[in-house]
Amino acid sequence: MKKDIILAGVGGQGILSIAATIGLAAVDMGLHLKQAEVHGMSQRGGDVQSNLRISDKEIASDLIPKGKADIIISVEPMESLRYLPMLSPEGWLITNTTPYINIPNYPPMEKVMEEIEKLPHQVALDADKIAKDLGSGRSANMVILGAASPFLDIPVENLEKAITKLFTPKGEEVVDVNIKCFRAGREVSENNS
Repeated sequence: MKKDIILAGVGGQGILSIAATIGLAAVDMGLHLKQAEVHGMSQRGGDVQSNLRISDKEIASDLIPKGKADIIISVEPMESLRYLPMLSPEGWLITNTTPYINIPNYPPMEKVMEEIEKLPHQVALDADKIAKDLGSGRSANMVILGAASPFLDIPVENLEKAITKLFTPKGEEVVDVNIKCFRAGREVSENNS
């Protein structure tokens, strides 16, 4: 088992929580894990990207070679396009369709979606709306993780256990809403891929 994952988004969107959830689940399964992160100077609004490599064998490098990523998981649609050169021809793009417009020359959403829809393997969903409808606009990242989960080769139970472990310090309500958001995102992928 080997998965090379690019996580992309904007500071404050929960990219690191996605990485932590996948990482906790992978380690719990006895898998090897390497991660390299680029933060937007830890300021909200800067781009954030992370290379996450998971394998049942030793991993030499924490960086994913160009054209070799199995999955791009993005909480921001334009950021997903930035990393397309990293995606393998068989790879999947999982992205939110709600833009975080943090630059004056943000391209028109129609153009962004046209590029996303050209890909043979993609799931694009309005994670922000799904999360708000379930009671937590801050949990769009867990909707995206849920949408990516069928492609991770990590059992759902392990991912939900990791979500529980990660969010338990914030209370049972926060755990419950994040699990609901995760399941809603997974359902979208299962019905559309």
